[in-house]
Amino acid sequence: MMKEKEVYILLTNTGSILTKLIKLYTKKPYNHASIAFDSHLSEVYSFGRKTARNPFIGGFVKEDVRTGLFKQADCAIYSITVTESQIQKMKYYLQEIEDKKKQYRYNFLGLFGVMFNKPIKRNNAFFCSQFVAFLLKKSNIIDFHKPISLIAPYDLQTVSKIQFLYEGKLKGYRNEENPEKICPSFTKDLFSQKLKWLSAAD
Repeated sequence: MMKEKEVYILLTNTGSILTKLIKLYTKKPYNHASIAFDSHLSEVYSFGRKTARNPFIGGFVKEDVRTGLFKQADCAIYSITVTESQIQKMKYYLQEIEDKKKQYRYNFLGLFGVMFNKPIKRNNAFFCSQFVAFLLKKSNIIDFHKPISLIAPYDLQTVSKIQFLYEGKLKGYRNEENPEKICPSFTKDLFSQKLKWLSAAD
C-alpha cells in the first residue's frame, strides 16, 4: 500500500496594488495562489513579487507567510491527498524551476489571456495559479479541464480532490497550527506544574 501525504493550496488576499487590480476584474476574494508541502506553511512556493517595493518585478519565489504583506492577509487553505511518488514528482519539477529561477519571469501577459479566455503560452513564465496548476498536472495529481494558462486561483477551489481546511486571517491559521505561540505562559506553567508532580512522586 502506497503511503499517502498531503500538499496544501494557499489562496490569499494580501491587499497589494496588483491584487486589488486583479480583484477589480475577478470579483473574487482571493487572487493569489501558492503551494505548500507542510501544514505549518514553512515551505510555500509561488510566482509573485520579488521585491516588496515593486510589484511588477516578479518571478519564482519561496514565500515567508509570517512577514510582509502576508501579516494581515485573508486566506483560504485547502489540502490534496497525494502519493509519495506524486509528491516526489512535484519536488522534482519545483527543483528544476528553482535551479533556473533567474531564467523564469512572472507571466503578466498571461493575466490578459485569462481575462479574455485566450491561452497565452510563454516559455519560462508563470503567474501564481498557473504555476500551482503546472505542478499538479505534471505530477499526475489533477487533470484540469482547460489549459493551465487559463487557471485562476478560484479555479483551484473547484477541483474534485481538494479538501477545505480553513478560511480567515492567515495569522489565525498559524496560531491554530502553533498553539504554544498563543499562550506561552500557559505552556510554561504546565511544564512547571509537571516538574512539581515529578518531584512529589520521587
